[in-house]
Amino acid sequence: MDSPDPLGSHVLVMFDGVCNLCNGFVQFVIRRDMADRFRFASLQSDFARKQLRGYGLDPHALYSVIVVDNRKLYQRSDAVLRVAGYLPGLWPMLKAFQIVPRFIRDGVYKVIAASRYRWFGRQKTCMVPDPSLRSHFLE
Repeated sequence: MDSPDPLGSHVLVMFDGVCNLCNGFVQFVIRRDMADRFRFASLQSDFARKQLRGYGLDPHALYSVIVVDNRKLYQRSDAVLRVAGYLPGLWPMLKAFQIVPRFIRDGVYKVIAASRYRWFGRQKTCMVPDPSLRSHFLE
């Protein structure tokens, strides 16, 4: 018998749990997730490491945001644009940036990701969600 899928129909957003920019992104998405579509896991968690290994990625390389939607993995700018596509309001319009070649989008993404601690800071430990948000996180 298969074990239950912890994601169900949810979109998984894996993020660097000590990165202030990444934590801000998660908080931004949660505030707009009226459809309760997203679930989150820090890249430092055992759950995320297992997911990354399942997709053939190094679980010790801290990417800043990785999204799994319908069992397909999205990285870098594709991940951010995937999330934007599900948000209410005008945010899905950001998906228009998909016409920009990936190497350019990802180049910008990599510059921001490489400087995220210097520009936005970092925490000593991963964010611990308060009880009202705990159901959004998989650990």
